[in-house]
Amino acid sequence: MLFKIDFKSGKPVYLQLVDQIRLAAAAGKLRTGEPLPSIRPLAEELRVNRNTIAKAYTELENQGVIETIPGKGCFLKENNSPFTKPIRQKLLLAEIDEAVVMAHHLQVDREKFLALVKERLDYFEQQSDKNAG
Repeated sequence: MLFKIDFKSGKPVYLQLVDQIRLAAAAGKLRTGEPLPSIRPLAEELRVNRNTIAKAYTELENQGVIETIPGKGCFLKENNSPFTKPIRQKLLLAEIDEAVVMAHHLQVDREKFLALVKERLDYFEQQSDKNAG
């Protein structure tokens, strides 16, 4: 699995890694039960401190995305959210609100915004189909 870190983005490195792993899981590039790279080699590959990778993995574990099996490593968890349906919806609405505000600031109109959302949904669906087949 190939991760790319942008040290100039202003976003913490561990959060960039968290986002990329969540994205890979959503796109089907990472499958349930598939191991994540070990902390030390990944830290060396990305040229970051091992604690940064550990922090990202801890965050993913807290979010219920991965699980750590002592002596074996970190693995993508089955897609069973630890949150109730209303809480999942509330979390998603917060993300949607953030995207809507960003679109407003970037002067993207409603039709274009919705078209982009549909395009991304199609993209992830295709990625998932590719990886399933």
